[in-house]
Amino acid sequence: MDITLLKEKATLWIGKYKYLVLILLLGIGLMLIPSGNKKAEESAAAQQAPIQAASLADELEDILSNIKGAGRVQVMLTVKNGEQTIYQTDIPGTDRQDTVIITDEDRAQNALVQQIISPTYRGAIVLCQGAENASVCLAIKEAVSKVTGLDASQISVLKMK
Repeated sequence: MDITLLKEKATLWIGKYKYLVLILLLGIGLMLIPSGNKKAEESAAAQQAPIQAASLADELEDILSNIKGAGRVQVMLTVKNGEQTIYQTDIPGTDRQDTVIITDEDRAQNALVQQIISPTYRGAIVLCQGAENASVCLAIKEAVSKVTGLDASQISVLKMK
C-alpha cells in the first residue's frame, strides 16, 4: 500500500469520526491529570501527626507534674506513624471495593469510618525537676509507657536545669 493512500484513508476516517476522536482524546487527557486527592490526604495526615503528639505531650506534662517529687515537667514525643483511618468498603469478596459514603440531613457526604488506628511512637524524652530520685523516674517511665505503648528503654527521664 502506498503511504499517500493510507494518509487519505486516515484523514477520511478522522473527518468522519472527528467528534468521537475528540471525545476519546479528551477523556484520555482527563485521566492523565492527577487528582491531587492523595497528596492532600497525605499532607493532612502528616500535619495532623505532630499536632496529636504535641497534644498528648501537653496532657502528659499536666499528669506527670502531679507525681509526688516530679516538680515541673516537659515532655517530647517522636512519632513513627501518625493516626490512620480505615474506611468501610462495600461487600467483601467482590472484585470492586468502593468506600461507603453516608449522607447526613444537610446532604453533606462523609466516608464511613471502619477503624481508627492510634499513632505509633518512636520514643519520649521527659525533663523533670525531680529526676534525681529513682522512684520518680520509675513512676514517670511507667506512666509514659502505659500511655504511649513505648518500652522503658525508649523513654529517657532527665533532670531539668
